[in-house]
Amino acid sequence: MDGQAVRRAAEEAGRDPASVTVCVAAPAYVTDGSAEQLAHAREQCRWFGGMVGNHVADLVSRYGEHSGLVPDALTDYIKERQGYDYSHHGRAGNPDTAFVPDEIVDRFCLIGPVHAHLEKLDHLRSLGVDQFAIYAMHDAVEPTIDAYGKHIIPTLAD
Repeated sequence: MDGQAVRRAAEEAGRDPASVTVCVAAPAYVTDGSAEQLAHAREQCRWFGGMVGNHVADLVSRYGEHSGLVPDALTDYIKERQGYDYSHHGRAGNPDTAFVPDEIVDRFCLIGPVHAHLEKLDHLRSLGVDQFAIYAMHDAVEPTIDAYGKHIIPTLAD
């Protein structure tokens, strides 16, 4: 669901759509653009796909696999989900996230060089997202925060 859909739903519910603030939160990992760093960043952020997979599994168990509430691309990837140990929840290196394909990591996370982050954040803005919060739960917290402070936030502020 995008921000515009949220605002339409607010209007249908009798709320002022302009009063709704849409915030997206996801891991961000800034790389140098190399294939090696991309692969490493994906592994550092794969935990998020596992966490989202738990929410998707809950929705599927409640509403059914093809309810229209969750895109098929999401219901398809959780089919490989086998057990989940919450003691690893929300952590880089979570051993229970092997079922999460790279495509899902790429879909839900901001990974890559600065320009890739800017493109994805611009796309989210076009969907009606007002705010973006990064999860910096990986091995490159300071470099990622530094890149956001030096290159990404100033560019978006323009």
